[in-house]
Amino acid sequence: MPLSVIILAAGQGTRMKSSLPKVLHPVAGRTMLEHVYQCSCELKADAIYIVYGHGGEQLKAACKKYQAHWVEQVEQLGTAHAVQQASSKIPDDHTVLVLYGDVPLIKAATLKKLLADIKDDNIALLTALLTDPTGYGRIVRDNHDVVAAIVEHKDASVAEQKICEVNTGIVAIRAGYLNQCLKRIGNDNVQGEYYLTDLIELAVNDGRTVITTQPASTAEVEGINDRNQLAKLERIVQQEYAFALMADGVSIADPARIDIRGELNAGNDTYIDVNCIFEGEVNLGTGVSIGAGCVIKNSTIACDCVIKPYSIIENAMLAKGVEVGPYARIRPGTQLAAGSRVGNFVEIKNTSLGKNSKASHLTYLGDCEIGDNVNIGAGTITCNYDGANKHKTVIKDGAFIGSDTQLVAPVTIGENATIGAGSTITRDSDDNALTLSRAAQKTIKNWQRPQKKK
Repeated sequence: MPLSVIILAAGQGTRMKSSLPKVLHPVAGRTMLEHVYQCSCELKADAIYIVYGHGGEQLKAACKKYQAHWVEQVEQLGTAHAVQQASSKIPDDHTVLVLYGDVPLIKAATLKKLLADIKDDNIALLTALLTDPTGYGRIVRDNHDVVAAIVEHKDASVAEQKICEVNTGIVAIRAGYLNQCLKRIGNDNVQGEYYLTDLIELAVNDGRTVITTQPASTAEVEGINDRNQLAKLERIVQQEYAFALMADGVSIADPARIDIRGELNAGNDTYIDVNCIFEGEVNLGTGVSIGAGCVIKNSTIACDCVIKPYSIIENAMLAKGVEVGPYARIRPGTQLAAGSRVGNFVEIKNTSLGKNSKASHLTYLGDCEIGDNVNIGAGTITCNYDGANKHKTVIKDGAFIGSDTQLVAPVTIGENATIGAGSTITRDSDDNALTLSRAAQKTIKNWQRPQKKK
């Protein structure tokens, strides 16, 4: 049966107190809306409709890669009105699944279970049992425990407000029958809005059966209306990520102090210390050690690497047994070969560092091709930018670069060459040779230092 998903994303989100549309606020590095959209894609929906209102241009710009139909709700007249903007475009034989752009943690597994209950003459409704159901519509059942209606909190009687089973708003129904019901829903309620929940009572009165399903965790159906709720769900999803990693053999020093803002894949016996941040797609091999406070983005780190505390790695490839940090910065385009070492306060950009080569401290290497078994002394700088263009530095196998050296690109340092400390190198150096440039050293005896005037 064809499936069409309607994602409601028209709310302004005034309680967020932000110029950004509510559904564009991030959870675990992805917008709320992206979470829901990706979940819809996992269901292999034939069509996805996003109903928008406030901040429509911002939404479209942020989500331009989505394969979705954008439908504007010019006036926000309630959830039934919002659904109607899209449902009128859906063929009658489609199953319609209604989701919400501010409910980001819903799982595809839960929705698949919900959709499995759909038949031609019934409705599938996702409900949840909450210890505090305040603000949610209550599920009212008859004497046979069959769903009879949904009553919104503001319209509920004292007895109905004590009901703990609540409506999540997530419902699956045939498009043809949905459109019939939407035309019959009125706005005779406290808010003067057209409630989607009213279709349940209409369906019951029409003799239709309402089948309910519940999520594995109530966090799946929690909505976000303010920044406190945003922070709460952020920690919930981070804990889920941490527990999943630990189940696969990864050691995490404190599951409450890790942030995964994208996708982290890690091999067993990897160790992650506190306050690390992983952004984009990060892949860690087996036996990797990540020190405290590291930030790693869109990078691959092979087996047995050691990343010492407070290092930043972005868009880089690290081979087996590499050691980085502490306080190192590995910038985009960098490739570190097996056994290489990058120490404290070293910055590397768009550079390949060969096997067993090392830059131990206080160095900048930009736009370099560095061979195997090279030693880069402290304070070395590759001068790769002339103010207009970038130039390349080549350092061949076995070279030794003395401390406080400036290599002015374009320049090539020969195989097994030695560069004397304190040199400024502007021309290529020969293989197996010592190259240096220094001013002559002078000594002035009996030198009197300048004195402050009294």
